[in-house]
Amino acid sequence: MAEQIIFYILAAIIAVFSILAVTSKRIIRSATYLLFVLLATAGLYLLLGYNYLFAVQVAVYAGGVMVLFIFAILLTNRPGADVKSELAVRRVVAGITALAGVAFCAHIIYYNVNKVMVTVAQSELTPQQIGHTMLGTDKYQYLMPFEAISILLLACIIGAIMIARKR
Repeated sequence: MAEQIIFYILAAIIAVFSILAVTSKRIIRSATYLLFVLLATAGLYLLLGYNYLFAVQVAVYAGGVMVLFIFAILLTNRPGADVKSELAVRRVVAGITALAGVAFCAHIIYYNVNKVMVTVAQSELTPQQIGHTMLGTDKYQYLMPFEAISILLLACIIGAIMIARKR
């Protein structure tokens, strides 16, 4: 019963702060709201007993990626300025697209939840197996995408520095 209450509290935090992150006109506040979403997601991992994913979520996403976001915002934007609001037509299109995405995800979850639960229950991965899969070079291992993402992040940082330098 207590786990359900904690789950609902974390789900409410994620839902509310996700909406606030998207609708806030202040970009630093949006980044702060995103930080709360990432920390609540880490709380869900902890609630599920995935201590490794909890630690990765807090260290990598809530720590590293948020520092990168704030750094990029401060370099490329005026953090105190308001963000321009979009046209009403764009908001309606965005809302319809979001609802279509939610319906699509609900459809996938509804028809595949039993398969996923059986697969997860049968195989428990250790952090060593996850690390070997993430940094391995064999078939179905992810060293190449991992390195490509690091190059992409480096390009983003260099681009932010170049944009800030022109000012």
